[in-house]
Amino acid sequence: MPAAGQAVQRWSWTAADVGHIALRGIAQVALSASPWTGLLFTAALFAGGWRIGLYGLLGAASSTGAAAVLGADRGGLTKGLEGYCGCLTGIAVVVRLGASWQTALLAVGAAAICSVVGAAAGRLLGRAGLPALTAPFCLVAGVLEIALPTGAPAPAAPAARDGFTTLTAAQLGHAFCDNIGQVFFLDSWYAGLILLAGLLVASRKAAAAAACGSALAVLTACVLRLPADRISEGLYGYSAVLVAIALGATFLPLTPWTAGYAVVAAVASVPFTAAWATFAQAHGGSAFTWPFVVTTWLFLAAAPALDRPGISSEKAK
Repeated sequence: MPAAGQAVQRWSWTAADVGHIALRGIAQVALSASPWTGLLFTAALFAGGWRIGLYGLLGAASSTGAAAVLGADRGGLTKGLEGYCGCLTGIAVVVRLGASWQTALLAVGAAAICSVVGAAAGRLLGRAGLPALTAPFCLVAGVLEIALPTGAPAPAAPAARDGFTTLTAAQLGHAFCDNIGQVFFLDSWYAGLILLAGLLVASRKAAAAAACGSALAVLTACVLRLPADRISEGLYGYSAVLVAIALGATFLPLTPWTAGYAVVAAVASVPFTAAWATFAQAHGGSAFTWPFVVTTWLFLAAAPALDRPGISSEKAK
């Protein structure tokens, strides 16, 4: 009987707990476990449109609820680790297919599947010491794109121009903010600033990493002569923002070596994002956050073999 009582207690949450878990699930998109960050992120989603905000909340709630029903680890649930992929999946559904009761049901079901895919990914990748990141979202959203095409393939990106791409002051400002906003499919500069404020609430280091990642992405995209309009829309920089947060403020201790390592990774993610987007768009798809996921995996997997303080776990001290 005591064991049964303990099992009941294990899943007992107050309304405040549920609210905190939901907000942490949204915050974890940017690798944060702060409910205050999640609150500001939610405000940014609704600033980008009520449909995006609603579907983001719906997706986060669905994936978290499914994980709880399936008996996922309570610690992961309370930290929001079961909600962020569902949040992104819900947003991806409404951005691609629009808002209706049918797409709402689709978002709920797809987000719930994210909890299963996430459990499998965590188990498999954990053996290699790698985090799942947003790979479950990318897999589920990618399958939906293939199964539910919305029309002809998107036109290819404009050819790179000769010389360094120059941006106006307005384009620079939009690019910096939209690089952050596009993490949530948001293309409004003020939404990007709200997201940055949300990161700052939780961690100055994470906010600084995101800002540096965005600035590096703009500079790299200009050096690579990528189209100015797409740079200003944040289409080449959102993965760099996430890579910078992951390597510069989350998974590696901050040292001069790891800071430089994160810079290299953020820069590398820009051409990777451009290439992946070009390939995906030619087939009517999207890159989603695959460039962030794969870049972070590669740099984390390489870290133990690099004999520099903070990068190699053996040299962390």
